[in-house]
Amino acid sequence: MKPRRTLGWWFWPLLIVVFFAAQGWKDRTLIEGQAPPLTSRSLDGAAFEWGDPHRAGRPALLYFWASWCPICRAMQGNVEAIARDYPVVSVALQSGSDQELRDYIRQQSFTLPVHADPDGAIAARYGLKGVPAVFIVDTHGTIRDAVSGYATEWGLRLRLWLAGLAS
Repeated sequence: MKPRRTLGWWFWPLLIVVFFAAQGWKDRTLIEGQAPPLTSRSLDGAAFEWGDPHRAGRPALLYFWASWCPICRAMQGNVEAIARDYPVVSVALQSGSDQELRDYIRQQSFTLPVHADPDGAIAARYGLKGVPAVFIVDTHGTIRDAVSGYATEWGLRLRLWLAGLAS
C-alpha cells in the first residue's frame, strides 16, 4: 500500500494568505474614508439622509443588494438579524420598477426599509462592481470596513463592534 501523502506545514498559512489576498483584490474598488452623501426616499415614501442612522450614536450598516442575486437572498437573514441591534440602510440595485421591488419585498418578507437604485448611481459612488456589498459606517460617517460577497451575521457583528470602538 502506498503511504498517504500529507499536506506540508505551509499549506494552511498559504491558503489563508491567498484567501485574504483574493478578498482584498475583489474589494479594491470599494471606497474608503467619508461615506458619500446619500439622500433618498424609501419605497414606503420616507425621506432619508445619510446622517439619520447615526443619531443613535452607533455604527450603521449600509447594505447593497439586488432582487436577482441568489447570494443576496442567502444573506438577507443575516442583515435582518443585524437590523434588530444596529441601524441598517438597504439599497436595492437595479431590481426593477418600484412596484416590482415592492412585490419582491413582500414575497421575501423583507422588513427593512428599501431605497431603490434603478440606474446604479448610488452604487457607483461607493465603487461597487457587484452585490451583495456591505459598508460599515461609524458615528462620524467614516467607512470603517467594506466587503463584497457573502458575509455572516457574526462577521458583520464583529465589524460593527470594531467600528464602535474606533468611533
